[in-house]
Amino acid sequence: MRIKNFETALGIIMLTGMLLLSTKGVERAAMEERVWNETVGGRENGGGLVGEEGTGEETNEEKADRETATGQVVVVDAGHGGNDPGKIGVNGVEEKQVNLSIALKLNALLEEQGITAVMTRESDTGLYEEDDDNKKQSDMAKRCQVIDDAKALLAVSIHQNSYTEESVKGPQVFYHAASQEGKKAAEYLQEALNTGLSVERQRSIKDNNTYYLLKNTSTPTVIAECSFLSNPEEAALIATEEYQEKVAEALLLGILSYINNSTEG
Repeated sequence: MRIKNFETALGIIMLTGMLLLSTKGVERAAMEERVWNETVGGRENGGGLVGEEGTGEETNEEKADRETATGQVVVVDAGHGGNDPGKIGVNGVEEKQVNLSIALKLNALLEEQGITAVMTRESDTGLYEEDDDNKKQSDMAKRCQVIDDAKALLAVSIHQNSYTEESVKGPQVFYHAASQEGKKAAEYLQEALNTGLSVERQRSIKDNNTYYLLKNTSTPTVIAECSFLSNPEEAALIATEEYQEKVAEALLLGILSYINNSTEG
C-alpha cells in the first residue's frame, strides 16, 4: 500500500490508499497537494513552485490553479473594532484584536498568492463617524458597502464565538440560506478549519438569515467563527501568534479551494 505524506499549510496530513476509497476523496487529496505546492512548497523552494518531481518546476495543472487564483478579489473583514470590542474571553482577550490579527495575517497570505485582498479595517477602528447616532448600524452598513463595492468573488468575516457553557468549542462557519455560493464557500472553509486546527469534535456549517452582514450583501459572504472565547483552552490558543497563523493558513486553504472550484472551465 502506497502511503502519501505531504506537509500542508495546515500541518501534516497523512493520506493512505485505504482512506481514499472514493473518487471524490482522491480528487480532494490531489487538490490539497496542489494547494500545498502553491502555498508552502513554493516558499520553501526559493519562491518557485514544486513540481511532481520536486524540482521546483510547476506542472501545467499547478500553473493553471495558480493563474486561477491570481487576480481574484477577496474581502477580509475583521469583525468589531473601535468602541466595539466584541466578545471578551475568559482570559480577558478582546475579540476585536484577535479578529484583526488573523485578518492581517490572512491578508498577507492572500497577497502572496496574487489575490487582491480588500480589508474592511486595518487598525483598531470602527467604520463609523464619531458623531453618528448609531455607531453600530453605521459600522455594519459601511462594511456591507465595502464588500459590495469591491466586486469580490468572496467575503470572509472573521469573528470569535462565545457560549454560556465553557466546554463548548470549535470553529464554525455561517452563511445565508439563500446564497448557494455562500454555502459552498462555507463548506470549504469549515473543512479547512476542522482539518488545519485538528478539531476533534467537528462542527458543521450553519445557515443564518439574521446576521446583518449576511443578509445585506450581494457578494457571497461567510462569517468564520474561529474559536470560542468562553472556552479556556481555545481562548488561550487564539491569543497566541502561532495559533492565529494556523487559523489564517486554514482560511487561506479554504478560500483557495473555493476559488479553484468556482472558476473551473
